[in-house]
Amino acid sequence: MRECWRAIKAALHQVHSIAGLVLALLLAVIALSGAIMSFEDEIVDHLNAGIMQVAPRQSPALMPDELVARLTAAQDVGKVSAVTLASDPSAAVHVRFARDERGARPSSLYVDPYDARVLGAPRGEEFFATVRKLHRWLLIPGDAKGWGRQITGVAALGLIVMLISGLVLRWPRRAGSAKMWLKPNLGLSGRGLHRSLHAVIGTWVLPVYLVMTLTGLWYSFDWYKDGAVWLLSRPQAASAKMQPKMPAKASRGAGASETAQPIGFDRAWGAFLHEEGSRFSKALLTLPAAPGTVIRIRSWGKDSTLDTTRDEFRVDAVTGQFVSAERYADKAFGEKIIANVLDIHRGAILGWPGKLAFLIAAALMPLFVVTGILLYLSRRKLRRPDQSPLGQLVPGE
Repeated sequence: MRECWRAIKAALHQVHSIAGLVLALLLAVIALSGAIMSFEDEIVDHLNAGIMQVAPRQSPALMPDELVARLTAAQDVGKVSAVTLASDPSAAVHVRFARDERGARPSSLYVDPYDARVLGAPRGEEFFATVRKLHRWLLIPGDAKGWGRQITGVAALGLIVMLISGLVLRWPRRAGSAKMWLKPNLGLSGRGLHRSLHAVIGTWVLPVYLVMTLTGLWYSFDWYKDGAVWLLSRPQAASAKMQPKMPAKASRGAGASETAQPIGFDRAWGAFLHEEGSRFSKALLTLPAAPGTVIRIRSWGKDSTLDTTRDEFRVDAVTGQFVSAERYADKAFGEKIIANVLDIHRGAILGWPGKLAFLIAAALMPLFVVTGILLYLSRRKLRRPDQSPLGQLVPGE
């Protein structure tokens, strides 16, 4: 039995070492970029505090379509794709733009809701957008449609293998001793110290890394996402599919003009205010990317503390009729987990202490890269045959 266990541990050690050496640099890049984004919201809000607020006025705020019309008339800013409006009369309107012909997206703008005066472009937006592309897709062309998405997914699967194999390899004889699991031996030096840091600190962050990888796979593989939805959501929700985008030709009526007039926000916004006006804190209105008339409205309640605890509505911009309404409070427990995948992934589900813990864990990834490589090199040195003159003479005798 002991020989069998030794063989299993030897095999796991090889798997752990090979996976670590192959994925070390990649995991470090993904982890450090994730750590940078841990407090993105707080950093961006601090950098742009001066342009996110205005002095409240007695006059009513502009309706979205008039605000967009004044903005586009004053300067060439590109095609508006979304606006974020708030119930707070002192909050500026956040305007986002569609990608241009080259695929580039102009910087968003904060605009005065009372006169459409441009307050400024948010600082830090482009930086965090680049870091996000690095974290999710490794800056590989194609973004979510490129190979970067699958590569990061494979790295996450490899990390799961390393976490499980590492846990088995370091299982102490006194498994019930917290000291054996959690206290590094800082009195050691060299290989012993490297092994202690690698194993003990790895135990500290193992639960966090498991959460990160299991939620990160959601964004890499459709089969994983579909399986999670099937497992966690109610049958009717799991089977419900988003309506496919209508082809451009099919979306036009028989007598419609080839150059259809662009739809606006006002009718959908008015319908939303009639239904949700007293409950929402802010709302993001997004025009359809493909030909169509349905506007998506994401709404955050006044007591919402997480980005993912939001309601979502779809409203026809022509008729003002609600096409669908999906309220966070009506979701089952599993469906709330699905809705909160991003906040679980970054620790925000636990508030700022959770985000801080996840940041520290992600920032520690280079420690495992360095100590893992040092352990591998020292192990190779120990296995190297004797290179002394006497040792070189023995084989030739």
